[in-house]
Amino acid sequence: MRFGPSITLVCLLACQSVSAMTFQTRLEKVEWAVEGDKFECRLIQPISQFGVGEFVRRAGERPTFRLKPQERWLADGQAVLVAAAAPWRPNMGDIHLGQVKVSSVQGLNSSQEQGARLIKAMLEGRSPLVKHRGPSGEALQVRMLPVRFNQAYEEYTACTANLLPVNFDQIRHTEVGFPGGGFDLDDAAKARLDVLLDYIKEDPSVTAIQLDGHSDNSGNRLENRDISRRRALAVSEYLQAHGFDEERIVLRFHGESYPKVANTNAQARAKNRRVSIQLKRDHRFEPTQQAGQSASSAVGTSG
Repeated sequence: MRFGPSITLVCLLACQSVSAMTFQTRLEKVEWAVEGDKFECRLIQPISQFGVGEFVRRAGERPTFRLKPQERWLADGQAVLVAAAAPWRPNMGDIHLGQVKVSSVQGLNSSQEQGARLIKAMLEGRSPLVKHRGPSGEALQVRMLPVRFNQAYEEYTACTANLLPVNFDQIRHTEVGFPGGGFDLDDAAKARLDVLLDYIKEDPSVTAIQLDGHSDNSGNRLENRDISRRRALAVSEYLQAHGFDEERIVLRFHGESYPKVANTNAQARAKNRRVSIQLKRDHRFEPTQQAGQSASSAVGTSG
């Protein structure tokens, strides 16, 4: 993805009580790019001679704000994140969003709460501003501008509308329950399996699914082991009926051997009647490495 013409560095000394070197793209050179697929959407602004600032929303999550430096401009430590009023609208007021951990190598990655608040502030005309220090201890600021943000945000929103409901980290370990006993899948279990199936159909890196059947301690050990087996089989058959290959399913069953909680009452025993599901992955085929599947566009000026 190319962002257009080269961008000139604006490196200014801030006229404050402590001088700070500021990385900021010139107003007329500001550009935005939108990139994404069903797993992640990114709203990106190049920052002159620094790197990029971006909002990243993964499937199943709220957005985070990231700074990715080209070089080690940032020292390890804690930076201050501010939604700063535009210089031409000083009466608007700044919003202080707290501290963010910084890595000199990887840059900065905000919390989801900070990212969501920062996007809202940008729609109001404020700028992301990171106050930190350089590797030698000098004061340093990195600022993005909200120029043409609303137009880029519309494209970003269109991208997020196509995100999957979950990401791999959220779905890799899951379970379906059998709270009423027996081994028939209820509507809640089927709905959970449908979410899992929708995900693995889009992720070519998922190579296998491991199913572990469990029971409570109500019956004898042989009965409980057979019930746990039939529960695992019920899940396996549902996955196969919806297109997942049988040879890629690993089936195990444990009876009452590994309770989720102590079998002290009816409510606890209901929690132990379950099938645990684990996705197995080949990292060579992770979606983030499939650049050809992402759609992107640029919003900006030619300078």
